[in-house]
Amino acid sequence: MTDFNYHEIDDVIHSRIRTAIMAVLISVDEAEFTFIREKINATDGNLSVHMKKLEEHEYVSVKKEFVERKPVSKYKITEKGQKAFEDYIKKLESIIKKQ
Repeated sequence: MTDFNYHEIDDVIHSRIRTAIMAVLISVDEAEFTFIREKINATDGNLSVHMKKLEEHEYVSVKKEFVERKPVSKYKITEKGQKAFEDYIKKLESIIKKQ
């Protein structure tokens, strides 16, 4: 086994839920909160916390609006988020290939 520096793995993305969120968002133009919640099977509260962390690091952007008097949040992966996710995947691949 070759040594690898686990500190190089993006800890913002390296969480089951955040990795799943990023995987969903990288495959669509934008997605509503409820769509993401259903795709990754998360609770509202848990998903909210993870979305907030991704927003704080500018990996996703959110657009909030009202549709028929109900709040709707639409999320989109940012350019920075797309690059971070691609780098994250490449790093994981390099670790696996060194094994």
